[in-house]
Amino acid sequence: MENKKIKFRSTNLKSPAVSFEQALLKGIAHDGGLYMPEEIPRFSEEEILEFSNSEYHEIALAVARKFLGAEVPDEDLRRIVKDAYDYEVPLENVCDNQFVMRLDRGPTASFKDFAARMMGRLMQYFLNRNNGKLLILTATSGDTGSAIANAFYGLDNVEVVVLFPENEVTDRQRKQMTTLGKNISIVALDGKFDDCQALVKLAFADSDLDYLNLSSANSINIGRLIPQTMYYFYSFAKLRAGKADDQVVFSVPSGNFGDLCGGLIAMNMGLPVKKFVVATNENDEYPKFVKSGFYEKLVPSRNCISSAMNVGHPSNIPRLVGLYGGNMDEHGAISNAPDLDRIRDDMYAVSITDKETEAMISDAYKEHKLLLEPHGSVGWAALQKYIEEENIAKDQLCISLETAHPAKFPEKIREILSFDPELPPSLLGLESKEESFEHLPTTYEAFKEFLKKNYK
Repeated sequence: MENKKIKFRSTNLKSPAVSFEQALLKGIAHDGGLYMPEEIPRFSEEEILEFSNSEYHEIALAVARKFLGAEVPDEDLRRIVKDAYDYEVPLENVCDNQFVMRLDRGPTASFKDFAARMMGRLMQYFLNRNNGKLLILTATSGDTGSAIANAFYGLDNVEVVVLFPENEVTDRQRKQMTTLGKNISIVALDGKFDDCQALVKLAFADSDLDYLNLSSANSINIGRLIPQTMYYFYSFAKLRAGKADDQVVFSVPSGNFGDLCGGLIAMNMGLPVKKFVVATNENDEYPKFVKSGFYEKLVPSRNCISSAMNVGHPSNIPRLVGLYGGNMDEHGAISNAPDLDRIRDDMYAVSITDKETEAMISDAYKEHKLLLEPHGSVGWAALQKYIEEENIAKDQLCISLETAHPAKFPEKIREILSFDPELPPSLLGLESKEESFEHLPTTYEAFKEFLKKNYK
């Protein structure tokens, strides 16, 4: 069957619909909105059932075909997907029918590898086809920067600038970015992730910089979002009981909400999800919104130990609002309210404090020998609250996402559990590498001058 070409439209609804290639390479729409598919393709129940006998890259290919099959020849798409996903995705049974999906086995030990590697290969494919070049601007609160830097490192047709809040990432997270060089430039700001993200968005909207051919590799780029639907299908396929009425609960640690939006897209594609547990840290603007129906940005964001989730206004919220029939601009203003009843049916949103996060790291290890880092602990703690409050049956399939390797947070693990987590291969030797990065004040003028000076 021939694949239907999917068009992508801005969440601000003021820019024309574009192809996936255009949405990928542009990153953000001219009207400041984020690209979303005009319609979300679906899998049949039979197709989802067949995934149970498939490997990860085969399921990823099936998902990618739905969105990209009309733009990328199948042979090329198959090669891209298989090359991107050459590592394992462990599904760890903790207790009853509760599992942790470990998304930390990629080259930078973070779930961001799933999106970054696929996105990087797709960008390279389209740029090579058209002999194009890009300058990618990315803000990171922890793991995005290293995943993007790794995925694009050494490419001739792509240069990358990563902005990060200097005091809110771990040493290992920073060194994964700052020890690369070549086409990767790293910039530290004395501010918050939201400040980094704001500078990136201002640069995209600045017509003075059009000559730089800017694009984004944050989860604001649709090329990051589609790969994040794939592991939801994979985990359900491998763990389902085989009954016709199978449903799954996912607990998703949520900062910029790209991962959650990937899950919501998977659900709209036919994945039978009973509930998404939306697990935030003390940046609780979204749980408050779900409860009250009133959205208010949290400025400044709160600095929590789950640093990658320190986001006071998640960029992907307009996508979520759009999926539920509403409209929100990039500043958080809602012009058309989403269906809050449906949101509450689909999601259990809860904020987990630092104290609860630390306690869960300790309890999970003592009770189950489950080793969690702060972000995964937020997800697991939120899942336990949901199970207890909603009196969920023991045979209910529940999957909590572990988004980074515990070894990326050795100080906190050592403080709570009194040992150092074993280093994965991707982090070995990192401490001895030489770092190089810039410092800039948290002003757009300084960032713009940096771009004009260093990129022609």
